[in-house]
Amino acid sequence: MANLEGEENYKEAVEEGEKGKEEASSSTVIGLRRYDSLDIEAAKFTSERSSKNEDWGKIMALAFQSLGVVYGDLGTSPLYVISSIFTDGIKHKDDILGVLSLIYYTITLIPLVKYVLIVLQATDNGHGGTFALYSLICRHSEVGLIPSQQAEDGEVSNFKLELPNNRSERASKIKTALESTMFAKYFLLIFTMLGTAMVIGDGILTPCISVLSAVSGLQQAGSTLNEDKMAWISVAILILLFMLQRFGTDKVGYSFAPIITVWFISITGIGIFNFFKYDPWVFKAVNPMYIVDYFRRNGKAAWVSLGGVVLCVTGVEALFADVGHFSVKSIQVSMCGLVYPSLIFAYTGQASYLRENMGDVASIFYKSIPKSLYWPMFVVSVLAAIIASQAMISGTFSIIQQSLYLGCFPRVKIVQTSTKYEGQVYIPEMNYIIMIMCVLITLGFKNTVKIGNAYGIAVVFVMTLTSGYMVLIMLMIWKLSIINVILYVLVFGSMELVYLSSVLYKFIDGGYIPIGFAVFLVAVMLIWNYVYRMKYMYEMENRVPTEKVTEIVSDPSLQRIPGFGFFYSELVKGIPPIFNHYIANVPALHSVLVFVSVKSLPISRVPSDERFLFRRVGPRELFLFRCIARYGYKELRSNEQETFEFLLVQGLKDFIKQETINMNPQIDEDLEVVEREMKKGVIHLFGESEVVARRDSNWLKTIIIDYGYNCLKRNTRQQNEVFTIPHHRLLKVGMNVEL
Repeated sequence: MANLEGEENYKEAVEEGEKGKEEASSSTVIGLRRYDSLDIEAAKFTSERSSKNEDWGKIMALAFQSLGVVYGDLGTSPLYVISSIFTDGIKHKDDILGVLSLIYYTITLIPLVKYVLIVLQATDNGHGGTFALYSLICRHSEVGLIPSQQAEDGEVSNFKLELPNNRSERASKIKTALESTMFAKYFLLIFTMLGTAMVIGDGILTPCISVLSAVSGLQQAGSTLNEDKMAWISVAILILLFMLQRFGTDKVGYSFAPIITVWFISITGIGIFNFFKYDPWVFKAVNPMYIVDYFRRNGKAAWVSLGGVVLCVTGVEALFADVGHFSVKSIQVSMCGLVYPSLIFAYTGQASYLRENMGDVASIFYKSIPKSLYWPMFVVSVLAAIIASQAMISGTFSIIQQSLYLGCFPRVKIVQTSTKYEGQVYIPEMNYIIMIMCVLITLGFKNTVKIGNAYGIAVVFVMTLTSGYMVLIMLMIWKLSIINVILYVLVFGSMELVYLSSVLYKFIDGGYIPIGFAVFLVAVMLIWNYVYRMKYMYEMENRVPTEKVTEIVSDPSLQRIPGFGFFYSELVKGIPPIFNHYIANVPALHSVLVFVSVKSLPISRVPSDERFLFRRVGPRELFLFRCIARYGYKELRSNEQETFEFLLVQGLKDFIKQETINMNPQIDEDLEVVEREMKKGVIHLFGESEVVARRDSNWLKTIIIDYGYNCLKRNTRQQNEVFTIPHHRLLKVGMNVEL
């Protein structure tokens, strides 16, 4: 239905051109085609992507750089995993082999097989993460809840996907089922919100557990520091880390990869040393029968200990989420070439040490370090923990940005912290909220065992969510055989559900933190999204017809004042009702007026040449235009080097040139008007609707709109702040809307 509306909108553009002049009709179509479909750009995009993947020099360089961004969390897990498993000590010597076997197969099956070999194939034009999977599904089926789809969207070069020729009946049925039921649409949206909330929770817990684990080395070195003092030292490091976030990671980014490389080499070397010194036969844990024996001996306790085992894959989602900064092959090379073998050697060495020193399990990482390397390893551990925390905090900011642009999060300020690396953003409000949460959790728990209980729930839930999306993608997009899908579910789905059941068992012992936080965050996101959609539907139903706009502007009593005006709204189809409200109170319009709508597409990025859709509103002499600015969910709306205003004007000029390509005198005349009016001044008009619940609304709707949404709106950024528009050129147009 939404696509049909988009096609009607397109036809409307052509019909209006025909009502004006014959030339305008053809030029409108040319203008639309200029910005909608660039086959050359699409070919360029594909060739650049393929050439990037084939250049092994670049792949190796990206693989090295990825070490400092992708693997900080996964790589520092040896700091706390085994101590989190044996919280009550080791009851039987062979339990060490059972746990090591569990770690072997967990690291092999989840990061290596599931993510590196399977999930990384489901990128969205090279970008990964929860929203990448959701966007793929949205592009192949109309499951979005906001009716802003247009036929022109499908012509964006990287919107198109190469699909298999053999379209199966099963895939078609799944697509129809998703599109025909509101329950499926809401389920997918809430599922994505839950995953987002858990990733944010991961970003809160990673700094706590990583820094606290690393700092605990002071206590193991014989210091008299107690648990309280260790917690306060960790808090001091965390506060410093969050205070430095506003400067970004660009300046220190070059040091991340070398430090993490030193970390992996160090834990590999120590692991090999312990392996040969204590018990080389520990490697027989590759036999899965030790897992069976472990469960036979320990029963329920073994099942509960899985909540600690799963911590060996913390940060695995970063493999997929951060692939957009590098490439699929570079992630595969770095994981298979260094990270995976390093982790295997690290855990093997710790298990070998424990076979002769079972009493040291509570502080296994630092106890297993040779004395001559203790302090150098302590320094490297603290640095690695800080880098792991930094990576997760940056990832949290990135996913909040994506939620915001899809209408699922209250407006917050997004700051680009790097001109070299995309995706490095800073969100002031969330930075301080996350910092306060980290401080409270660290001071409240003071040890890694309870934090690990909370951490496990966030990790396993996101993995399970990814598996659920992958099943849909396999069936509907990849069109794999049902046998392959069943095999995937049996291997990974069942494994993750067992882990999920274990971590949920520890709900009272810290597991309530990520769940409680996720419920609160999802409630905030649902309230914002619910009212956002209701506002959009109200504007859709009350939009001003183009004929009415032409009639209003052509009225002699309306004053056309010098200058250039941009009238912003979220409506992408038609003129918003707030325009009528403005004209009724201020019967004057600027000489050149552009109605601007900013729209997010279910793709990571929109090529800059395809950013804007322009067309005229009414006859040429009125100088009224409508513009849709299209962005992907990973793109910033503003940039200090190229302001949104500058890009809009340049886009308008290009549109005029294309529109009147066969009428040179009109090109010069129209461009002259645009230039002249720009020099006389530019005003940005923002429509700000104050929403209230209708009097006949039920109590729940009244609470959601009047108290929930309006409270969030009062305490978050306004739309103009998102675009960093100077206040002296801003005019807000307000109206009350009853929903």
